[in-house]
Amino acid sequence: MTRLVDPMINELEREAAGTRRLLERLPEDKLDWTPHPKSMPLRRLALHIALIPERIMSMLANDSVEMTTLTFDTPPSETVANILAALEKSVASAKARLATMDDARAEAVWTMYREGQVFRSMPRIVFARTVLLNHWYHHRGQLTVYLRMLDVPLPATYGSSADEGPGAAR
Repeated sequence: MTRLVDPMINELEREAAGTRRLLERLPEDKLDWTPHPKSMPLRRLALHIALIPERIMSMLANDSVEMTTLTFDTPPSETVANILAALEKSVASAKARLATMDDARAEAVWTMYREGQVFRSMPRIVFARTVLLNHWYHHRGQLTVYLRMLDVPLPATYGSSADEGPGAAR
């Protein structure tokens, strides 16, 4: 019997492969580059993407979280290899946490507080879907813009890209 989390685990695995292909394109000599003063440097954005699965699933370990207690300091990453290793660890951790979640826990209401006031309250699986996966895709799209601006050929993710696959510009 399929559990509520099984399709999410499958999607996480598929999307991790596309994320890995994208992160493999990071130019080692441009990790401190930023497209705008208000934007994250490439290194920070890439590591944020790598760490999203593990961080979001760790938030869901309890029935609630107080936003003011969250710290999402991004540890320094000196190399693309370190970012890729962080992704592998993060995805494995998220998959392991999802694998232990039964339907009752997935459907149970999870709440995020800000200074004691309810900020978000929803089924745990909805938060995981929205923030783990959709938020991950948002930042991955942001990374493709960074890489395009650096003239880095983009890998095919959903079919071909302008740089790879049957529809690629020649």
